[in-house]
Amino acid sequence: MAVVIHLPGALLPFAAGQSRIALEAGPDVGAALRALYALHPGLRDRIQNERGEIRQHVNVFVGSDNVRDLAGLATALPPDAEVHILPAVSGG
Repeated sequence: MAVVIHLPGALLPFAAGQSRIALEAGPDVGAALRALYALHPGLRDRIQNERGEIRQHVNVFVGSDNVRDLAGLATALPPDAEVHILPAVSGG
């Protein structure tokens, strides 16, 4: 399955400067991230913690839906999925 992963500027040094990475992966977000890490291993520790969970200050979206509100890493990917990895924004 074709998946496009979009990365924020802070992660570009760990992805050879690429903000958009097209790859073949599936069927879920976890599989897509594993395929991403196979290409760019330095991204893993910046997106997931040592327990394999998405880091607290990182958001992963499939389309416009945050995977935290769905099934997390088990969130199914639709055909031609777009996955956006974004830093969390907070403030008051």
